[in-house]
Amino acid sequence: MPDDALTESFPPAFLWGAATSAYQIEGAVREDGRTPSIWDTFSHTPGKTAGGETGDTAVDHYHRYRDDVALMAELGLNAYRFSVSWSRVQPTGRGPAVQKGLDFYRRLVDELLAQGIRPALTLYHWDLPQELEDAGGWPERDTAPRFAEYAGIVGEALGDRVENWTTLNEPWCSAFLGYGSGVHAPGRTDPAAALRAAHHLNLAHGLGAAALRSAMPAGNRIAVSLNSSVVRPLTPDPADLAAAGRIDDLANGVFHGPMLHGAYPESLFPATASVTDWSFVRDGDERASHAPLDALGLNYYTPALVSAAAGGSVGPRADGHGGGEHSPWPGADDVLFHQTPGERTEMGWTIDPTGLYDLIMRYTREAPGLPLYITENGAAYDDKPGPDGRVHDPERIAYLHGHLSAVRRALADGADVRGYYLWSLLDNFEWAYGYGKRFGAVYVDYTTLERTPKSSARWYGQAARTGALPSVEPAA
Repeated sequence: MPDDALTESFPPAFLWGAATSAYQIEGAVREDGRTPSIWDTFSHTPGKTAGGETGDTAVDHYHRYRDDVALMAELGLNAYRFSVSWSRVQPTGRGPAVQKGLDFYRRLVDELLAQGIRPALTLYHWDLPQELEDAGGWPERDTAPRFAEYAGIVGEALGDRVENWTTLNEPWCSAFLGYGSGVHAPGRTDPAAALRAAHHLNLAHGLGAAALRSAMPAGNRIAVSLNSSVVRPLTPDPADLAAAGRIDDLANGVFHGPMLHGAYPESLFPATASVTDWSFVRDGDERASHAPLDALGLNYYTPALVSAAAGGSVGPRADGHGGGEHSPWPGADDVLFHQTPGERTEMGWTIDPTGLYDLIMRYTREAPGLPLYITENGAAYDDKPGPDGRVHDPERIAYLHGHLSAVRRALADGADVRGYYLWSLLDNFEWAYGYGKRFGAVYVDYTTLERTPKSSARWYGQAARTGALPSVEPAA
């Protein structure tokens, strides 16, 4: 496309935000009635997280939220995506809410609104109440109506002040990393359970969206955030093309099929027949999962490159979540994952903004007329303060410039992208990696918990204030 199209500014109403999740930042895991989630249990299990690190304190956002909101306002952000801790609101996953838990989110939302920042609330970012896991977790059908009850509670409490809602964040990770490869909580390694979990997450989304609509004002908007993979074949060989198709079904179609179209891809069933007969899918489930959406969230970090590997085994997933003893890809043990070429982040993920453009354009076709938001995109680097106390991260600036340019290119090509949420606002607990991977635009000293905006935070804030991308600082 012509270069002049890329010099255009973003639309005036474009949302410039940052994103976080409850367990990664809040801390206060035993305060005000909160009970353990699966991530509390998993992180306290020896060998499950780097250095045995946990989110017990995280970055203490529960007590420092006012300062964090003030920091967002200082940077110039106009939107903030956060998640609610289910076990802080509904400790057993059943029954009435704990009002002290809801009050924290009421205070957070009020503070955001007072600063002119639009809240975007995610109901579920992987932290299932442990009592529900003890009853079987996502592989059990009953977890879906439990989620719907929880959604109604939060919708009733905050629906008068929060307009943008997301049911689930990255259900692929919840199902396939939590119950397939076991590298995420609850750490189970049962491929059939992973597929059951995926189905019940789809059902939970549909039932939860219906519960939200019953509890909230009609003008509120409901979305889901998918970490849809950009799956590319290693070669044009038919075997590699078929391998890419199978992974695409497991990464993407297993969720967007029911959610967007009301049906699973037909090719998914024979590809996973060695794992399950799908008898857990009941009449009406796919229709229930197909709840009307007002927007779709897309999370993107890096593409996947796959090939057929007769007699081989699954290699590391392109975003670093695979590998290990157990595969996160049920029925795809003869598909090999390859490291894509190019520069990489500290996660080992290849930097490729073309994947984000391709993803946006795919869902522009997949769900015509549905507004899109980039609900996560970012990079981890080994950030450290310099002698002057400042944190310079030109690599992250270059990463953001490249990916935001891809968004702008998609806008110029007709995509309806309404906003971008940088992952993440703060350095925080990075799941099984502990505190060793820093995604934040704001540096956190994990000893003092002092916050220091990195140079990327200032760069991104300038973009947010002006609606145009500043120049890129040369990387060291």
